[in-house]
Amino acid sequence: MNRQNKKETWLIYAIQKHLASRLHYDLRLEENGVLKSWALPKEPPTSSFDKRLAVQVEDHPLGYEDFEGTIPEGEYGAGRVEIWDRGFYRPLHQDQNLREILIHGKKLRGVYTLVRIKDRKKGKENLWLFFKNKNQEKARWQYEKNSLRQPAKKSQ
Repeated sequence: MNRQNKKETWLIYAIQKHLASRLHYDLRLEENGVLKSWALPKEPPTSSFDKRLAVQVEDHPLGYEDFEGTIPEGEYGAGRVEIWDRGFYRPLHQDQNLREILIHGKKLRGVYTLVRIKDRKKGKENLWLFFKNKNQEKARWQYEKNSLRQPAKKSQ
């Protein structure tokens, strides 16, 4: 499903640093009234040379992108959560196996891609690669097209 019609919409984007049983980073992207979520075992990529494994996990409710604090022992995801980056994103291309997005965060900016990979041994379909595109021409074009305006903050 290619959702080119959503190009003009800025949606919620956040990354939370999560010190649970292991330190990881949770990528959150607003979609259809929820936050699609991926766990990254390493710090998110800031250059086009780095690719990160991203394990898709269950959706989270809108509003969770603002959560910072400690999830108590015994609860799912127990541990410390802090916001690592936040901002907005714009879908550029999306289908079942690929998501190309323009991120406008405080730490991450530019065109990023999520590509589904398959664990051939176990048949898992929740494994993705997350990386910053080498060619950032789409980012420049999108920002120029919108007069370099920062997305407006959504009202609650």
